[in-house]
Amino acid sequence: MGPWYSISGVLLILLIVVIGVGAVGLYSLFSIFIPYIAILIFIVGFIYRVLKWASSPVPFHIPTVSGQQRSLPWIKADNIDSPYTTGGIVKRLTLEILLFRSLLKNEKVELDAPHRLLFRTSTLLWLGAMAFHWSLLVIVVRHLRFFLEPVPSAVVVLQRLDSIFQNLLPTVYISDIIILIALAYLFFRRIVYPQVKYLSLPSDYFILLGIAGIAISGVLMRLIYRVDLEQVKEWVMAMLRFQPMPPKGVNLVFYIHLFFVSLLVAYFPLSKLMHMPGIFLSPTRNLMNISRNTRHINPWSRRVKVHTYEEYEDEFRESMKEAGLPVDKE
Repeated sequence: MGPWYSISGVLLILLIVVIGVGAVGLYSLFSIFIPYIAILIFIVGFIYRVLKWASSPVPFHIPTVSGQQRSLPWIKADNIDSPYTTGGIVKRLTLEILLFRSLLKNEKVELDAPHRLLFRTSTLLWLGAMAFHWSLLVIVVRHLRFFLEPVPSAVVVLQRLDSIFQNLLPTVYISDIIILIALAYLFFRRIVYPQVKYLSLPSDYFILLGIAGIAISGVLMRLIYRVDLEQVKEWVMAMLRFQPMPPKGVNLVFYIHLFFVSLLVAYFPLSKLMHMPGIFLSPTRNLMNISRNTRHINPWSRRVKVHTYEEYEDEFRESMKEAGLPVDKE
């Protein structure tokens, strides 16, 4: 029932926008107040969760490793899969963030024989995740042209590279095509595979459908229901100057797009999407595997009164002598 709950939720969101903007005409509510509230929730929630994670003790030394730990000089250590230096940690996190290395390495572990362990890789899942995240990044960077004046040359170059089909009218962006394909794959994968479906929550489907709603409404505005981009940029700049006004030259699809974006921004710090900053604070990724060389002190351990051997001997020295036990002091 998870997918149907999420689909119903997305349809309810569409109905809210259609009634609120198309029927009632609450333009200021959907274009000013809701975006401001969403950004406020995002900033407060993001900072709160990051500070909470950063202040949490790490009672155990738990780096996730899959390579040879540094030990004897003649044994070659793996400084990426079992990092023992800060440079190794940086390399590991970089490969994880940019290439999803742990997802590529294996998805399933099977025991093929009594002494044979097999790691199976889901290349299709890795490609889907890479396509989704990188196309989403390109789309976000492209949208910076609405928030910056003058527009950085890097954003302009990226937009031109992304619009390789710019001879078409209207322009078709490669990232739009890729993200829609990737979202469709990631969504139906959760429905088709029983193991993944069993682990999926309604929120997992809702996030994918919400991002799909943003992407589809954005594509519709470019291809069919055109909006005045100059007016959109004037509205954005007015919002940034805290001199808000409802946008001009836009239609209902723009408000649907904006409402989906606002919901995603507000929901971000409350959801699994926080894995974006969370990877930097994960002890399984940011700790060096040096437990053989350095003792990990549990920050939760409090000082306790211990009974040393010297104190024990002082207390029971005579009894130990009578029993014939050796003592350090006569």
